[in-house]
Amino acid sequence: MSSINRSVHVLELLARKGPLGVRAIAQQLKLPLGSVHRLLLDFEAEAVTERTPGGEWELSYRLLEITGLQLERIEFPRLARPFAEKIAEETRETVNINALNNMMGVTIDKVRGNEGMQLDMRIGSRGPLHCGGAGKVMLSYVSPEDRRRVIAGPLKQLTPFTITDPHELEQEVARIRRRGYSLDRDEVVVGVHCVAMPILDRAGHPVGAISISGPSPKELGPELDKLVEKLTAACGHVSRRLGYVGPWPLLDVDAGELLEVSRA
Repeated sequence: MSSINRSVHVLELLARKGPLGVRAIAQQLKLPLGSVHRLLLDFEAEAVTERTPGGEWELSYRLLEITGLQLERIEFPRLARPFAEKIAEETRETVNINALNNMMGVTIDKVRGNEGMQLDMRIGSRGPLHCGGAGKVMLSYVSPEDRRRVIAGPLKQLTPFTITDPHELEQEVARIRRRGYSLDRDEVVVGVHCVAMPILDRAGHPVGAISISGPSPKELGPELDKLVEKLTAACGHVSRRLGYVGPWPLLDVDAGELLEVSRA
């Protein structure tokens, strides 16, 4: 039996019957006592298992945290879909639901409006974080370390309007964080404009974004304010359902405030 198999069997046994002592685990799984003990110590170092006051072993918070993150990724598209349908009907533009995965944006759902020109991203298509409404707004709320790695490049140019200068991208991130949403003017497809807002989890980290895309210009003014209002309601509702308790809308919210939320 490989170490991975042993690990899974130990975790499953503790989930079903824990807390258990080392000897009981070894006997029930027919594994060497020393191997089980070393495995439990490794799990303890990663906060996956912990010892009870009586010296038995049980699962700790880390596994619940990991499972919770996975459930959030499954849950938020379902929560966002009714908002996407309503916004698409009202604006006649395409609404994309995007997820953050391995520092890339992934289109996981969309509702097409009735405008002739559409930013018609295929479900499952991936895009960089330095351009496009959804990409930039997710980039703006990842950890400072991850953000620096993306800004350092390389920054691929998709159109003549894609931001490829690191200093300019830093300034764009600062603007997004001041107003709580991002704008895309021809950065991914020439002639298509976009406004996007992030979806945050209970730790204040971006798990995705909702964007409204179409041929109409997204310039500061009453028309853009209406779109931002719709996104604020949608992304705020989904973020709250995922456990986010920090300030909303994200106006002039700095990294420190979100960090304090995640520690609460």
